[in-house]
Amino acid sequence: MNRYLGPVSVPDPDALAHVQRLCDIAEPYTASHEVDELFVRAMNESNAWHAARSPFFAGLLAAIPAADGPLESLADLARLPFVHANFFKAHEVLSVAADEVKVRLTSSGTTGQKSQMFFDEWTLRAGQRMVARVFDHYGWIGETEPVNYLLSNYQPRPGLDLGTSFTDEYLCHFAPVRSVEYALKHTGSSHEFDPFGCVRALMRYAEEGAPVRILGFPAFLSFTLDRMRALGLPDLRLPEQSLVVFGGGWKGNADKQVAKPELYRRIHDQLGIPDERIRDGFGSVEHSVLYMECPHHRLHVPTWSRMLVRSVRNLEPLPYGERGYAQFVSPYITSVPAQSVLMGDLVSQHAPEECGCGLPTPWFTVHGRAGLSRNRSCAIAAAELLKGKS
Repeated sequence: MNRYLGPVSVPDPDALAHVQRLCDIAEPYTASHEVDELFVRAMNESNAWHAARSPFFAGLLAAIPAADGPLESLADLARLPFVHANFFKAHEVLSVAADEVKVRLTSSGTTGQKSQMFFDEWTLRAGQRMVARVFDHYGWIGETEPVNYLLSNYQPRPGLDLGTSFTDEYLCHFAPVRSVEYALKHTGSSHEFDPFGCVRALMRYAEEGAPVRILGFPAFLSFTLDRMRALGLPDLRLPEQSLVVFGGGWKGNADKQVAKPELYRRIHDQLGIPDERIRDGFGSVEHSVLYMECPHHRLHVPTWSRMLVRSVRNLEPLPYGERGYAQFVSPYITSVPAQSVLMGDLVSQHAPEECGCGLPTPWFTVHGRAGLSRNRSCAIAAAELLKGKS
């Protein structure tokens, strides 16, 4: 068993008993009335935990009359207070003692607003276990042959605390490492996109014949494929057990963004990787639950989370199919009162049966992001490095 799939204990087994039970569910896409009831009880424990330890969240509860009293059903999630993700760009709020913080991660590059998120031992390990369980669900853990990695992300340097880089480094523990190359090379003072280095790495990997895993921002792989075509290089044939998992989006390169079906086709044509092993993942440093595409390329909500969509006009909850702001709810986090976060992403949520993949949980589509000029992220900062490189 991968070590990230092992047991993890909540900081207070009495106060967070239902949080423990919910997060101990191993199947990432379980849906039932019993699980819904467990989720509601876990959210009540999470709210009580943060109200007792965070003056900010206690004040938020007190200021919203509709939030008075425990939740009784999933429908009550609509009256749960939420914190906008932008709040974490300007404020540091904790629900644990400072010396209990194990990891501090940020959401942006060297410029712009930064969200900061703090992780205690439970929050960090529980989040990692969720990711591991999603990968295990799709059979992406346990392969014994060493893998060549191309990380479409920032090369590590001392003091680098970006959430995307932390995640990609962690994902390298799911298959043995043969070698690692980075799309964003550390130059000594900053990072610079290296398309020729990416092309050379892929050509070398094709010659070596070992499986390849490409992780990170889709823009950098897209521009690498463009460079291969511009150079007149032949298509490569990486082993079929190779895997592409994206995260971070395009954001600042909207004018150059390639639609997912087209990008996935190009990856298959130019690298030989099957469509079912090309997936996009959605997450953020403010809400570190992983939303992974199914084989039909739909982002499903896992067992340990729930999603609401709120109107851009009045923030009222919207039904399936309508576009609005994404609100993510999960009781797992104990370090920061981020158990209910409103994102700047515009999404629509859909019923499980509308996908056809067989997973019993709802799924959503990301339609864009509101307020790009003021709502920066890792991908936006990274996009600046593409200027003059594409």
